[in-house]
Amino acid sequence: MADAFSKCHPAVNFLFFVGAIGMSVVIQHPAYLFAGIVTGAIYYLLLNGKKAWKTILSLLPMFLVLTVINPLFNTLGVTKLFEVFGRKYTIEALLYGAALASMFVIMMLWFGCYNKVLTSDKFTCLFGNLIPSISLLLLMVFRMVPNFIRKTQQIIGARMSIGKGISETATTKEKIQDGGTVLGALTSWALEGSVVTGDSMRARGYGAAKRSSFMIYRMTGTDWILLVVMLVLLGVTIAAAFFGQFVATFVPAIDIAPVSWGLAAYTCYLLIPTALHIKEAFQWHISRSKI
Repeated sequence: MADAFSKCHPAVNFLFFVGAIGMSVVIQHPAYLFAGIVTGAIYYLLLNGKKAWKTILSLLPMFLVLTVINPLFNTLGVTKLFEVFGRKYTIEALLYGAALASMFVIMMLWFGCYNKVLTSDKFTCLFGNLIPSISLLLLMVFRMVPNFIRKTQQIIGARMSIGKGISETATTKEKIQDGGTVLGALTSWALEGSVVTGDSMRARGYGAAKRSSFMIYRMTGTDWILLVVMLVLLGVTIAAAFFGQFVATFVPAIDIAPVSWGLAAYTCYLLIPTALHIKEAFQWHISRSKI
């Protein structure tokens, strides 16, 4: 069964992901971060099925590492847990690291959903005639995160198959050297891929004249309703930010605003794709039961 939100007009898809990813960059309030992680993970699972669990679980070690590392560089805070190399390790810095790690996880989840929903044809349909060069650049940037994850796994798997993978008993120095090798190969692949893509698009005459699309997207009544609902919810969420409902500081002291109506609007906004998917699934099962 196809995803209902993916069948919407590209403008609807693009507006949603701009709001979801854009808000996740600026929000550090724990309640909003939790809502972003849960809603992003649910929709990512709906799009990718059981295989999505592997990606979601792989984000957990990254979350823990980013959380634990932050207090080693940020010594601000009043509640000291212990000292590391003569530098205090505080609860405030640890919580701040958790907030930053949560923002990273949310962006990874929504970028993964973006890459699945807003295909290259949809993006170029929106911006190909207005800003052809920039649209191609943005398309490559948005695809970079999921492609980097997939390519990293391929490189690590290839190195292990030829006996050059890192073992569990390896020292820290060996792990760093192995990571540097993988990062170097990944960087070379990314740079070479960018050059090849640019040359390929130039050879096809991309941007030389007004382009056409093999799929014609037209706004429907449902698309207009979704646009209005998203703009209203996004407006309410932004208004909540102006009223200070997003305030959350961790260093040097913890100061978190109480949860209020802004969280409801933000959560409803992020649940729009999931709600459409569930609604479509129910209609599909009802149709099957009538056969």
